[in-house]
Amino acid sequence: MTNKPNDQLLEAVAEIALSMADDELILAHRDSEWTGHAPILEEDIAFSNIAQDELGHAVLWYDLCSNISGDDPDRLVFFRLADDYRNVQMVELPNGDWAFTMTRQYLFDAYEFVNLANLVNCNFKPLADIAGKIRTEELYHYRHTSNWMKRLGLGTDDSNRRTQLALEALWPFVGQLFASTHESQVLVNAALIPDRERLKQEWEEIVIPYLQDSGLRVPEERPISSSRSDHTEHLTDLLTEMQEIARLNPLAQW
Repeated sequence: MTNKPNDQLLEAVAEIALSMADDELILAHRDSEWTGHAPILEEDIAFSNIAQDELGHAVLWYDLCSNISGDDPDRLVFFRLADDYRNVQMVELPNGDWAFTMTRQYLFDAYEFVNLANLVNCNFKPLADIAGKIRTEELYHYRHTSNWMKRLGLGTDDSNRRTQLALEALWPFVGQLFASTHESQVLVNAALIPDRERLKQEWEEIVIPYLQDSGLRVPEERPISSSRSDHTEHLTDLLTEMQEIARLNPLAQW
C-alpha cells in the first residue's frame, strides 16, 4: 500500500486483527486442556505444541491491534468481558471427545489455510507480514488435523460415528467464520482482504470433498452466519478461569 491508510482503514485492520487474535487465543486455551490427556503420548506432545503455536499467533495479532489502537495487549486478554471478545463460537465450545476436538481443529485450520493464503498477498504490509510468519506453522496444523480426519473417518465404526456426530454438531457454527462485518467490508472494498463469500467458496472446495473422502457425510443444514459478538455461556466460563490470576491484582508487574 503506497498511500498512507486513513483512520477508518486502520480501525478496520485493528478490529480484524483483534478478531483473529481472539480466535487463536481461545482455541489455544481449549487445545491446551488436552495436555496430559491426549489419546497417545506422541499426540500429547504434538497437540501441546499446536496450542503453543496458536498462542504465539494470537500474540502477533494482538500486537498489531495494539500498534494501531494503542490498547494494551494484556488488557485485551485479561480484562475484557465475554461480550467484548470477537472470536467465533466454534473455538469456545468445550472439547468433548477427541473426534470433536479434531473435527473442530480441521474445520478451523482449513479456514486459516485459505485465509492466510490470501493475506500473504495483502497490500497492507503489517497484515501480509504476520500472515507470512504464521503460515508455515498453520500449514503443519492443517496437515496434522487432515490426517486425523482420515484416520478417524476411515477407522473403526465407532471412530466414524463419533466424528460424524462431531461434524453435525459443529457445522452450524461454520457460518460465523465467513460472516461479513462493517470492518471486513471496509477492507474488502479497499482490496486488502477477499470477499467473505469468495473465501467461503474456497474453503468449501477444499473441505467438502475431503470430508467425503474421509467417509463422512456433509450435513445439509445451512451454517448460521451470526455476529462475532454473539457467544455461548462457555466463553464466560473459560474467561473466568483464564483471567482469574490477573484480576486478583490488576496492577501486578509480571
